[in-house]
Amino acid sequence: MKAAIVRAYGTKVEVADIAQPALLDDSLMIEVHAASVNPVDNLIRAGYLKAMMPLPLPYVVGNDVSGVVTAVGKDVSGFKVGDAVFARPQGMQSGTFAEFAMIKATDAALKPANLSHEQAASLPLVALTAWQALVTKGHLQSGQKVLIHAGSGGVGSIAIQLAKHLGATVATTTSSDNVAMVRALGADVVIDYKSQKFEDVVADYDLVFDTLGGATRERSYAVLKKGGSLISIILPADTSGAAEKAGVKSEAFFMWPSGEQLAQIARLAEQGAIKPQIDKVFTLEQSQEAFDYSQSGRAKGKIVVKVR
Repeated sequence: MKAAIVRAYGTKVEVADIAQPALLDDSLMIEVHAASVNPVDNLIRAGYLKAMMPLPLPYVVGNDVSGVVTAVGKDVSGFKVGDAVFARPQGMQSGTFAEFAMIKATDAALKPANLSHEQAASLPLVALTAWQALVTKGHLQSGQKVLIHAGSGGVGSIAIQLAKHLGATVATTTSSDNVAMVRALGADVVIDYKSQKFEDVVADYDLVFDTLGGATRERSYAVLKKGGSLISIILPADTSGAAEKAGVKSEAFFMWPSGEQLAQIARLAEQGAIKPQIDKVFTLEQSQEAFDYSQSGRAKGKIVVKVR
């Protein structure tokens, strides 16, 4: 099968013919229709995460998939051949920029019926990240206030929509070029980070969703009410003591795959509460171009690779 692979850390993505993965008893074989690029893909390719996520080289790139089930492991229930599914496979058991991918059945959910494969492939990693930050860890409730950093990005654009669905008041940071985009997604307060300090605009918030880390994380404690929480996807966690000094909680996490959560996300997509934000679609042969575009920082929303 054709697949986009990395032969050595720090090298470019290339398309090659490789063997199709063998089906495991707890897994599904997926005929891949589309996959998508996430910032973590470039971190993996550069070798920054090899201690946390060791991979045999060469490896197939990709952490999101949408496609059709072609085979079902003998221990799997709930899926059948012909089902259209989407997933964020765990541990890159089988990369997704390929004609076929093997994924654990527990990582998959039925694809939202109203979405194309390209749209569905843009969702798993970013939507799971937003869900786990706002729902699982942030416990965001109707009537609360949340600041979401980088609202025009892949994670931020889904997080804004999810927070609005949950009934929260949403503030977000973005550049002036993306103000209209994040307002259209539902943001109530839009802060141009180039000309405004967010801590001068919002205060007494219940939750901050930090997708940037560094100085942004430290400055964010000031916008929280006493007892408020900051949830970050930038590791390591803040151990400086700044959160405790401000009387707030701070936590960092790395998202985890969950077919159960994806099924709930699929329902929201079918209701129109979450709409994929796609910037550009590339072919499998253009995988390196897709990675380059991701690193350029110009994308508004997700970058998708169409496989078939």
